[in-house]
Amino acid sequence: MTARDALTKNQLCVLEKLEASSGPLSAYMLLDQLRERGFRAPLQVYRALDTLVKSGFVHRLESLNSFVACAEPHDHSHSMTAFAICDNCGQVTEMSDHDVGHRLDEWVRSTGFAAKKAVIEFRGVCAKCRAEAA
Repeated sequence: MTARDALTKNQLCVLEKLEASSGPLSAYMLLDQLRERGFRAPLQVYRALDTLVKSGFVHRLESLNSFVACAEPHDHSHSMTAFAICDNCGQVTEMSDHDVGHRLDEWVRSTGFAAKKAVIEFRGVCAKCRAEAA
């Protein structure tokens, strides 16, 4: 049995919508898209998202207050994940690098700080939009 098999019906519905989406979705956007599946209240979406984020299936984009499906849900070893968010088309690219994550962890520990969470988001223009503008 995989971790995905343990998801509830609501969690699976939310995850599938995020996986099918071409960009990040807010909780209210998810609710609107899931009404035909029986979702009626924001709390249903927020509960599902909370579990999906905690289990590593979904990431929350802090700067957009929205969510994306994890690009590598089977690999929960990536301790540091960063996101490149295109301001033109909304494309989100997930990036993970063990060495960068390790260095950042060392740096934080050397200051005596006890980090609970780190979110790195780059905002700019993706290669496709840059090429179209050229």
